[in-house]
Amino acid sequence: MTSIMRFALLLLTAISCALSTPLFAAADSPGTVVKLTIHDTIQPITADYLQRGLREAARVHAQAVLISMSTPGGLLESTRLMVQAIENSPVPVIIFISPAGSRAGSAGFFILESADIAAMSPGTNAGAAHPIVEGRQLDPILKDKIENDAAAFLRSYTSRRGRNVEAAEDAVRNSKSYSDEEALKLKLIDLVSADDATLLKTLDGREIHRFDGTTQTLHLQGAEIVTTAPSQRERLLSKLTNPDIAVLLLVLGGLLIYLEFNVPGTVVPGSIGTLFILLGLFGLNLLPVRHTAIVLLLAAAVMMLLEAKFGSHGVLAIAGIGSLVFGLATLVDGPIPELRVHLATALGAGLGFGAISFGLAWIALRARRGKVLTGPQAMIGGTAVVRTPLCPTGQVEIRGELWQASLRGKESLSVGSLVSVRELDGLVLIVEPVDKAI
Repeated sequence: MTSIMRFALLLLTAISCALSTPLFAAADSPGTVVKLTIHDTIQPITADYLQRGLREAARVHAQAVLISMSTPGGLLESTRLMVQAIENSPVPVIIFISPAGSRAGSAGFFILESADIAAMSPGTNAGAAHPIVEGRQLDPILKDKIENDAAAFLRSYTSRRGRNVEAAEDAVRNSKSYSDEEALKLKLIDLVSADDATLLKTLDGREIHRFDGTTQTLHLQGAEIVTTAPSQRERLLSKLTNPDIAVLLLVLGGLLIYLEFNVPGTVVPGSIGTLFILLGLFGLNLLPVRHTAIVLLLAAAVMMLLEAKFGSHGVLAIAGIGSLVFGLATLVDGPIPELRVHLATALGAGLGFGAISFGLAWIALRARRGKVLTGPQAMIGGTAVVRTPLCPTGQVEIRGELWQASLRGKESLSVGSLVSVRELDGLVLIVEPVDKAI
């Protein structure tokens, strides 16, 4: 019995050693670098993507997170969320402005300075981070408050990263922008590198100071770069946060619903139009919307309805289209041009909507005013052929149908004579003779 227990113990020890060998090998194997790509405006969907990527990197115990960034800027609230996620990330974050020709403008500069390692490709630039509030004339006190708040936000982590606080603040207060060489010389970034592989090779073995005060050495030699792409949901929502697309969805949805009202029972235009409007409203809900523009859009809808109902010789139509174009152009209060509705889009959508809607209204009005084309009333004024002698009553043929008829103005007519329908008395046609016969 004792020998059996000894054999079992030896077998268990051998199995444990065999299982432990690959674990030590895995510990010594090259690590993983999770790569995110942010080549878009900074808005809520971008922040969601970054946060998801950082969580994934922490889950797989990655050596670092590499963020390839190129952005014109974006919303300050989304920027704060992204900076907070980077500061609290358990995995070191490397932000790399790449490829050549990219930029980290406005909000992108705030995010760049928050990284554990800030790097740029040759031929890139960063800065011009002055806060902008579009569509409003700010008084000097409010303007100073917004500017001071943004500068304090940038200082709060730039100093802890060991970077040039004065040069960083200059990008906020004076809209300074820096090339890659200038940023490196001013110690706004840590290095300039040509590509991802060169960047990771240069950083291998470097000791960095995390935001929480701890020190960590990067082990990036031979690390595998695993790309975390945006999900289908994030791609779709990112498209919806494009103000031009959101506005076009609203206008197209409105036209489809208007078509449903003009041709009731078709169902499909109304259903698709409702979907388009809901998608457009969802996208606009993620963006800063100006409420005065919404009032203009409502006023435009009212004026167009009044024009279609009463007819003001085009006065209400012109006023409605003008309100629509101006309302669309000022609908989104974005800090950068990429987060506003372009004038060409507003003009095209407004004029197109006005032309199509009034075209449909004119067709509907013309149809209502036209004479009836079906039923017995449609035969009045038509020509019929006598099929039985009219003395003065008999039968006539009109539109391939035989009708009882009563002759007026003459005692009788023979078969084949032509008569004109003048009235309808119940189911009897009142007819008069026509000079020409078949």
